[in-house]
Amino acid sequence: MSPKKSWRDRLASYPHLPNVKEIPAAMRSRRGEGTIATPSPQEVQAAMRSIPEGRLATVMGIGEDIALRHQATIGCTVTTAIFAHMVAHAAEEAERTEERTPYWRTLKIGGELNAKYPGGIEAQMSKLEAEGHTVVQRGKRYFVEDFAKKLTGTR
Repeated sequence: MSPKKSWRDRLASYPHLPNVKEIPAAMRSRRGEGTIATPSPQEVQAAMRSIPEGRLATVMGIGEDIALRHQATIGCTVTTAIFAHMVAHAAEEAERTEERTPYWRTLKIGGELNAKYPGGIEAQMSKLEAEGHTVVQRGKRYFVEDFAKKLTGTR
């Protein structure tokens, strides 16, 4: 049995990405005609690293920025979200703090915190509050208050 791959090794496991393809037929009714950019893990990591303290980004926003960079109609937000999850776990694996990506600044759509990040909601909330953000609970979910005013582009 082979040893479990590190998160950093997993990030390096996608040599065929990024790519741009026609929007699949199944998506055209919702998204229209055009092209879709599927990012590489390194692109998602670079976007997440570019978010300065006090600012935020969403997975959707990162996907849109990547689409623009590749001159595509849309970005693949599902793949972007998967790679954001991987980047977060790789950051927690990193031994040196200067190599750590501030993944907690990347939110789900609508400013929602991501329970799948290392340490869950509590850890992300603690990191965001330490940077001056206010987190509010709506039902069972948690959001950054006025997140839209704090968004930054990642291009």
